[in-house]
Amino acid sequence: MNKLLCATVGAACLIAAGCSKKVAVKPAPPPAVQQAQASTPDKPVISLFAASPGTIDKGGDTTLRWAVEHATNVRIAPALGAVQESGSRAVFPAADTVYTLTATGPGGSVSATASVSILVHSASRMPDQATKDQIQALLNRIQDAYFDYDKHNIRPDAQAALVADAKTLGEILKQYPDYKLTVQGYCDERGSEEYNLALGDKRADQAKEYLASLGVPGAQLKTISFGKEKQLCDEHDEACWQKNRRAHITQEQ
Repeated sequence: MNKLLCATVGAACLIAAGCSKKVAVKPAPPPAVQQAQASTPDKPVISLFAASPGTIDKGGDTTLRWAVEHATNVRIAPALGAVQESGSRAVFPAADTVYTLTATGPGGSVSATASVSILVHSASRMPDQATKDQIQALLNRIQDAYFDYDKHNIRPDAQAALVADAKTLGEILKQYPDYKLTVQGYCDERGSEEYNLALGDKRADQAKEYLASLGVPGAQLKTISFGKEKQLCDEHDEACWQKNRRAHITQEQ
């Protein structure tokens, strides 16, 4: 009996032992790896750069004002050089000037401009009497340009007549852009009035174009044709007619 009980208990123990299962233990997950992200430096910012006033009289001054962020180096050209990130400075430009501010830092470089113009007063755009006398002296030395019969092209002798003192005349006129000279075109007595007016126009235009090629401002040269009016010579021969076929420059407005 005791043997049977022991056998039964032993079998039960073996069955119980065979049915039990081992449970696998999952390993703990590895700690998350965090990658450090490099920070990008800020690019310089120019929040203000201006000239006040932007237009001044010659010999006057204006004030440059500026404000910059995120910059390690700020420069203003021309003349000022290195400056602080913000500030103001009086400047005395002698001519129209464009100032450039350049801001540089770890994040890069940016620039901005501010312009200053010199005011030209209208009174200075017209010559005084002394200058008009100087212009007249030049015109007296610049002889009339003469043309062949029924022609309007500039002859070599006409070119030589117009070239004399033309450069000096042009330099004076450029100082007074509102002042104009008049190129007059003339013809001899032959032909109709309408034909000679048209031919006189062409002669005046040709003389104007040639003067412009020598440096006289074309915009300051007006043209007019008198055709066969206002003759210099009243004889009826070629010598007289030649004197009347001409282009003449005058200060008459």
